[in-house]
This record gives sequence, structure tokens and C-alpha cells, in this order.
Amino acid sequence: MTTAIDVNKDIIPGVKSSKIQNYNTRPRLTYKTVTGVNGPLVILGDVKFPQYAEVVQLTLPDGTKRSGKVLEVSKNKAVVQVFEGTAGIDAKNTVCEFTGDILRAPVSEDMLGRIFNGSGKPIDKGPPVQAEDYLDIEGQPINPQCRTYPEEMIQTGISAIDVMNSIARGQKIPIFSAAGLPHNEIAAQIVRQGGLHVLVVLTDMSSYAEALREVSAAREEVPGRRGFPGYMYTDLATIYERAGRVEGRAGSITQIPILTMPNDDITHPIPDLTGYITEGQIYVDRQLHNRQIYPPINVLPSLSRLMKSAIGEGMTREDHSDVSNQLYACYAIGKDVQAMKAVVGEEALSSDDLLYLEFLGKFEKNFISQGNYDNRTIFQSLDIGWQLLRIFPAEMLKRIPQSTIQKYYERKASA
Repeated sequence: MTTAIDVNKDIIPGVKSSKIQNYNTRPRLTYKTVTGVNGPLVILGDVKFPQYAEVVQLTLPDGTKRSGKVLEVSKNKAVVQVFEGTAGIDAKNTVCEFTGDILRAPVSEDMLGRIFNGSGKPIDKGPPVQAEDYLDIEGQPINPQCRTYPEEMIQTGISAIDVMNSIARGQKIPIFSAAGLPHNEIAAQIVRQGGLHVLVVLTDMSSYAEALREVSAAREEVPGRRGFPGYMYTDLATIYERAGRVEGRAGSITQIPILTMPNDDITHPIPDLTGYITEGQIYVDRQLHNRQIYPPINVLPSLSRLMKSAIGEGMTREDHSDVSNQLYACYAIGKDVQAMKAVVGEEALSSDDLLYLEFLGKFEKNFISQGNYDNRTIFQSLDIGWQLLRIFPAEMLKRIPQSTIQKYYERKASA
């Protein structure tokens, strides 16, 4: 049975009234039974029927109100995580009210184009959102049986992504970065130039994982790798697996989580587990950044596992896959030649090696590097790729079929 009730604005700030579907009404119970405080956690005793993930409102002796969520239930005890921190909480005089409901966010079409903080409150100085419904913030992952395979490319306007690591609509692909690198600028450029159905940019997942470790330590759980909880893989998967497309329904959710690798270590548990869950990664390189190349995307360790299904004739261009493969091969050989040059000197290099060195410099300068507001179409990016490949004689382009070379390769002395 569905019960609709009016919601007071004191419960959910910024909203006058609305209706919540499937709301289970029961009396609100208040307690002054705080038995301990440990980091961000408050432990309460003598609680009647506490529920997992239930929202708790805390009122401090000075009238300050804070909110939290039940993380653990054991008989008549409840462990509550306080969102605003536990500083100043008095165990004897703090009043805790169990709301009987989970944490919900107001949703409405009025949210389109607005800016919100992590709590769902507007931060763009606009009017409050008149909610049409309240939805569980935990959400639900997409049923694998209902998923459709992503087969439509998203044009980001960034050549290093569109040509070399194409993103499909409904894909989840993280940006692996490190402290001090322009990962937020890259994400902002993708959002600005994308024009997507729904694009979710999560920054920073490393901070989320560190907070997860802190809460786990406060709960005295058995730690896993580097002190992170053993369930971190499952916890991350519940976030990442919400991206995708559903059969028979319009729209999609594309997810680009950003994580900063501690000490630039890609084997750290956070990027390591993320790589197992997601469908590739975009790798932001510190060496390219130090050489003033923007965006500093290193295409060699980057990967998009759904790229092949989203490119080609009828979707991008028939030569897309071949050009990408050949650019990868030439760039990888160019990096090897560059390393060899540092050992034997340029005089010992062959004429072919010199061509790869020339390609290496122009690839990073003309293809990878572009301005913050340089929005290249996929066709412009592919044409730049062909200009670079014309550095080589046609017979050196081993990864492109002869028919494609005859159609697109026109050797020019100015290339």
C-alpha cells in the first residue's frame, strides 16, 4: 500500500512541501542514550528496533542540529555516522531522533542546469528546488539482464580520447591522475563539450576510499590491503555499476570517476580495484604535464574496453580503428627510439628511427596537446592523425589496410 504524506521544510531544507512515494510511516523516537563517540561515529544504546541506513537527527545541548546515518545495528545498539562531525557532542545531553526513513534526495526537472553540493543543496545562488519526488540516494545498480551494450560514441572534443580511447554512451571509465595534475580541468572540458544524456563526474574517489578506511578503522573492523576494508571492492562496485543503458528505455548514464593515485602508484588498492570494475581508464601523465602539454593524457597506458563497439562506419568513420592502431604503434616505437637515443646518441639511429622521433614530437605537440576550449570533432582529430602518419612512407604503415591507405593517404611534402 502506498502512503503519501506532506514533508515539513525543517526535515528537508529548501523545499516547502512534496510527496514521498512508498513512505512507511511510524512514530519518531528520541533518545538520550549516547554511550560513546569514536571519530565520526556515535554509539547509542537502548534503541528500539534501529534500522540499517536509517537517518538520525542529532540535537546538541546548544541547539545545533546535525544529521547522520545508521551504519551498524546489533540488538538494541546502533552505530551512527555523523555527517557534520562529532565535535562538541555531549554524551549526556545530546538528543538523537530516529526518523524511520532512509536518506533521500529531492528530484525534479528543475534540477537540470543547476549546481548542488554533495548533500543535494543548491550552491548556485538559485531558488530552492520544488521537488517532484524523493528518491533513495543509495539507488539501485542496473540489472545485468536489462543492460544493453553501449554502441554509441561520445565526442568529448579531446583527440587523445576520441581517437585513441573512445568513450561509449553508458560506459564507466575513470581518469587515473595524481596530485597536482589537471584532472579536474579535463573533466570540466568533457562536460562543457559533451552534450550528453547524463554524465556523472565523481571527484575524488580516492578521498571517498580514504574516508571509507577511516570509518572502518573507527568500527574496529579487520583491515585489508594497506588498511582499507576488505569490502572496498564491493562498495566501489555499488557506485560504478550504476552507469549504463537499460533495454527499452531512452537515456543513459555515463560515469567518469576521477581518482588521484597516491604517490603516482597505479598498483595502489584504489586504482587497482577501480580498474577491475570499470571499462578502461584515462591516464593523466606527470611527465607530459611537466612539459606543458595539455591535456597530459598518456595514451599508452590508457584504455577503453568498449571502444570497438562505438566506432567505425556508420558511427564515426570507417578508418577510425585503423588510424588508432597505427598511431598507437608509431607512438610506442617512437618512445623506444627516444630511450635508445639517450644511450647511443642520435648519430647511431637509422633513417626510420629518425622518422619515428619526428612523429613522436609532432604527435605530442599537435595531436595530444590542445587548448582548454579547443573542441575538435572526431573528423578533425582523424585528419590530424593522417597528417602525422604521412611522415612515414605508405609501406611503413603496416596496421592500415591498403584500401584505406589508397583512400585517405595523400603524401604531402609539407606534412
